[in-house]
Amino acid sequence: MRRLLPALVLLLAGCAGAEPTRVAESERPTIVSLNPCTDAVLAEVTVPGQLLAISHYSKDPRSSSMDARTAARFAATGGTVEEVLALDPDLVVAGSFLAPATRAALEDFGVEVATFDIARDVASSEAQVRDLAALAGDPEAGEALVAQIEHALSEAAPATGEPVEILLWQPGGIVAGEQELVSDLLRRTGFANVAPRRGLGQADYVALEDVVATPPRVLLVAGGEVGQRHPVLDRLPQMRREAFDTSLLYCGGPTIIRAAERLAEIRENAS
Repeated sequence: MRRLLPALVLLLAGCAGAEPTRVAESERPTIVSLNPCTDAVLAEVTVPGQLLAISHYSKDPRSSSMDARTAARFAATGGTVEEVLALDPDLVVAGSFLAPATRAALEDFGVEVATFDIARDVASSEAQVRDLAALAGDPEAGEALVAQIEHALSEAAPATGEPVEILLWQPGGIVAGEQELVSDLLRRTGFANVAPRRGLGQADYVALEDVVATPPRVLLVAGGEVGQRHPVLDRLPQMRREAFDTSLLYCGGPTIIRAAERLAEIRENAS
């Protein structure tokens, strides 16, 4: 298999739309990322030629937390063992749901594997940034990204005033639980999530009729279901409806910066 790697690198990289240029051996570990959230962080804390490939999710606007121009700089894989081995990385970074068989196969070929859980709040996301930067060999880049995140949150925090009531309506018509990163961002940017007050927990469904019956001050729509686009929502004078890109929902790292900026804009509009 190792003898076939150089040819497979060229073949698979060409299929992905970009040919990775590697850093010099022993300078820094070369990395393949299989998770869209770690994709976005590693794109910020690695040097050119170090991040050999990102996940295919980051090439799809529906699942990416990276902007298209950033994603286009990197090759991508579907996450198969064969694709990863063809790139011959020193390190594979993945989510905690990586299949045990995939991890075992990679480690059998001498590839180090590091997995990361979903960040549930800003603090855990910043810890992941630092851990990923350390794995990449550049802790200072991690500290710089954390400083950018903290600055964005500070700029987005309201100076005064009571929290604005908000209901976040996600894809599928569900709401976020209190232990989710986006809920932490809502608190930090001056919002009060009304879902818990209504007895709603993580992934509970909210029907259009429920929103119309008891409209929040701000309805934050991050889905595209028929009910979430119903014109009746524009006829509730006590409620403001705002769109929230789904790419801002699930990942931390640099995504926090864009999410904080958007939430600050929404709160300003609701004032």
